[in-house]
Amino acid sequence: MAEAGGNGRAIGLLLYTGALLGVNLPLGKLAAQGGVPPLLWAMVVSAGAAGLMIPALVVRKRFTVPRGRMLRYTVISGLLSFAAINALLYLLIPRVGAGYAGLMFALSPVATLGVTALAGLKTPPRLGVIGIGFGLAGAAVVALTRSGSGGAEGLIWPLVAFALPVILALGNVYRTIDWPEGRHPAALAVWSHVFALMGLAGLQVATTGELPLHHLREVPGLVLAQAVVAGLTFPAYFALQRAGGPVLLSQIGYVAAAVGLATGTLFLGEVYAPLTWAGAAVIAVGIALTIRAQVAPRRVVAPEATAASRCAA
Repeated sequence: MAEAGGNGRAIGLLLYTGALLGVNLPLGKLAAQGGVPPLLWAMVVSAGAAGLMIPALVVRKRFTVPRGRMLRYTVISGLLSFAAINALLYLLIPRVGAGYAGLMFALSPVATLGVTALAGLKTPPRLGVIGIGFGLAGAAVVALTRSGSGGAEGLIWPLVAFALPVILALGNVYRTIDWPEGRHPAALAVWSHVFALMGLAGLQVATTGELPLHHLREVPGLVLAQAVVAGLTFPAYFALQRAGGPVLLSQIGYVAAAVGLATGTLFLGEVYAPLTWAGAAVIAVGIALTIRAQVAPRRVVAPEATAASRCAA
């Protein structure tokens, strides 16, 4: 019963976190339309996550300065899973198209499943793997029909794009393997984003020679909304990492893709082709299969049954 309760919590965190990440999509689009540079908006996400979570941790007396293993964990997870991913994503989109970049994110659960198996960690049952396959197929349809795969320049950049799912997978598995025992997920989320913010700010200055914060004054409402969404998202993100493991965590992209379609339709007036909605339906099937595999009771063979079968043999 305890395992079933833990599985239910992981599924709830998956849907909650994926839905919040889906809200990020229209916010990012509106920020880009408002003239905010992509790296600067990625900094808003990390700054918002840290800025909202730090006071909450202080009030709850859970704020700690990272040292030792916690310091190593938050530096690596922040730079690898947040700063590096966002920097590579914004480098790729103008060169391979947003649809192709989205497809690379859809490969994350498959890549995470492979790295998880190589690392000797627990992998999902067959039904869960089938669910991942459905989610991948649906996400591919959504990504390629939303914005196409145009914009690719030759062969090099499309190949470089395959680094996205690999880095995501390595980050997902690393955060499971090196999780510092006794540390609260929100504290790990805070410091991971602090270090991600430092990395993104350094990259912004190194590539442009400036930190154009004046752009944020043009869209204060969006900045506040993004900060709140980030502050709500990442404590749950790290809690999902702990409760569900790397493979389940990697599937938040499927939930985010489906939610992104709904928010775009409802709040931005976007219109999608029937094939795109068909892809979202396939994603829903994949998520349902994943949930079924996660909450299904594990079959346990009674000791007396095992002994009887040996005698019969």
